[in-house]
Order: sequence, then C-alpha cells, then structure tokens
Amino acid sequence: MIALLGKRDQPTDALRDYCAHLAAALARRNVSLHVADFEWDRQAWPRAFARLLRQSHDWRGEWVVVHYTALAWSSRGFPWRFPRVLRTLRRAGARVAVVFHDSIPATGTRGRDRVRAAIQLSVMRSAYSLAERAIFPLPLDQISWLPKATSKATFIPIGSNILPANSRPGAGPIGTTTSGDHPCVLDPFVTGFRAYPRDEIRSRVAVFGVTGSGRTSREVQDIAAALLEVRRRVGPVSLLVMGRGAEAARSALQTALAGSGVEVEIFGVLPAIDVAQKLAECDAMLFVRGELSPQRGSALAAVACGLPLVGYRGPGTVFPITEAGVELAPINDRSALAEALCRMLQHDAHRLSLRENSRLAYTQHFSWDVITKRYIEVLGL
Repeated sequence: MIALLGKRDQPTDALRDYCAHLAAALARRNVSLHVADFEWDRQAWPRAFARLLRQSHDWRGEWVVVHYTALAWSSRGFPWRFPRVLRTLRRAGARVAVVFHDSIPATGTRGRDRVRAAIQLSVMRSAYSLAERAIFPLPLDQISWLPKATSKATFIPIGSNILPANSRPGAGPIGTTTSGDHPCVLDPFVTGFRAYPRDEIRSRVAVFGVTGSGRTSREVQDIAAALLEVRRRVGPVSLLVMGRGAEAARSALQTALAGSGVEVEIFGVLPAIDVAQKLAECDAMLFVRGELSPQRGSALAAVACGLPLVGYRGPGTVFPITEAGVELAPINDRSALAEALCRMLQHDAHRLSLRENSRLAYTQHFSWDVITKRYIEVLGL
C-alpha cells in the first residue's frame, strides 16, 4: 500500500512519523507501506500533478492512502485542489482511501475564517465522495458533516509518535531506600532510584509543546498558575517543558515562575527516544493547548508512557482519550486545572490508578499493533 502525503511540516512532521510507525507495524504482519510525496510546495502544482500522473500508473489496483490536513494541501488552509489529487488517482485505477486528520473545519469569526471553513467543508465532502474508504481519528458521531449512510467511513485512533521508554515511568514517592549517602525515593516501576533528599521529595510535571502565535501568553499563565498552586499545597516541584514552542516560551515561563521555588527545565525539539526517557522521569503531564482530544499527539505521548494527564475538558474530549488516566477541568477554568493537578499529585493511590488507566488505554486503543490491525481489516489487506 502507498501513503500519499502533501507538504512537509517543520521542524517536525507528525504525519510522516505516523506513517513510519504504521509501516513498521505493518511490516510485522508482512504488509509493505511505501510513502510517496506530492511536493506541490516545492515543484508547483502543475509539475506535482504531472509527476503524480506518472507515478500512479504503477499503482493500479493498489491501495493509496491519502493523508489530509488542510495545511498539508494548501499554504493558508484553502485546500481546494485536493479533490483533483483523488480524481487523478482514481483515473489511474488506484483504490483510494483518505485519512481525515483534520475532520472538523477551521473556526473563526472573521469573514476570511468563514470562507476558509466553507471551503474546507466542501473539500472534505468531495474527498469523502471520491474515496473508497474514509478513515477518521475521531468517533464518527463527532463528524457532523458525514452523511447518514456512512458504510465506507470508519474510526481508527491515531497512535503516539513517542513510544514507551524501556523503563516504565515513575509512580511518585511511595517508599524510601538509600543510595550511597543520600536517602532516595524508591519507585517500583523504574530501574534504579530517583535521588531526592528525604525532606525534599520533588514532584515532576511535564509539558509537551507550547502553542505560539499569540496563545503562548495564555498557556504560560495556565502552566504557571498550576505549578505555583502545586508548590504551595503539595511541596517542591519541577517543571519539564519540551517540544515545539518550548524555547519560545522560555523567557515568559521563567519570568512567571521567578522566585517561586519551582525548578524549570526547558528543551526544544528532541528525538523521540529522548522525549520518552524524559517523560519516564515525570509524575504527570499538564496539557493546556485547548481541550484534551484523541487527536492531540502530544497528549497521546503521555498515554503511551503511562502518565496521568491533567487538562481541559471540551466538546472534543471524547472516547478513547477519556479511557486514559485523565483529570479534567472545564475549559479555561485555571483554578479547577490547578486543583486537579494538586489532587493527583497529593494522592499516591489515585495517581497509580490513573497511570494504570493510561497503560490500559494505550494497549487497547492507541498502540500501533491495534491500529495496524484495524487498517488491515478496513482495507482487506
């Protein structure tokens, strides 16, 4: 089968990582996946279509799975050429499936936003009608524009591009032992010890990704408010921030937490294995990039690594992310968010229960073996 992708994202590309993990899992079941690029941003659309026409002659009878996001197929979210890509594939005799990673039109109050949303909705409806199979990362009842007869539509969750570390993440301070001259916290899920002085058991909270473009300030305020409340009510705490936007938020975070006693570690974009190892050292992930959703890859990294998640609940907070170990607050309720984080960090048994829920959710819904099995069933491979 072939995965057809549009414009590359920078500095990381979640769709290409998705395809790499899917290809590895399919290979274990003796199914090959080849990634093809439709490089309209490098070649211009006419040349990209000409190249696709040549390539697609070799794809007759093969499944071509086209991955759709509005920005992968347009520069500003107006992907009106996308249906032509599907028509080209169909004329070549390929079997076409579309994965709608963006399945809900963009929102906004400006006239331009409304036009963009209308075009995206029209494009998605056209793409759905042209596809032999349509795959959505949300339950189908969340897709309002789908026709009532949805026999060719199916729900397949996305997986995490961050795989579990070799050593399971820690569960927090539930026992003590000694290592050399220093008393340490013993964690039964981790090889080795987390070396904290007995009188300074320090919680570790991760944030994976901070959104830019004007939203950084609100997110920084959310993060700071939650960590300050933890420091006041729970005790010593450190904040680990990494991923896209982390470096840009460094100054604001350091200013917001200055003099509080909260330790702050900030990293930029890291290799996936390093992200997993750092998450393995944390007690929880704080998610403030809008509502928690099963389409949020950064949140799924926490689930994959067996971490509890603390975040905002909104209309998109639906199955199966709700099966993970989550503590939720109403959207934009900063006080409730801080309360949820404190509650989880204060109670070891509750935190362990949430961790187990995350591990089970990953095994049952978000692992690449489960996702691969669904692709094989849906496409009849």
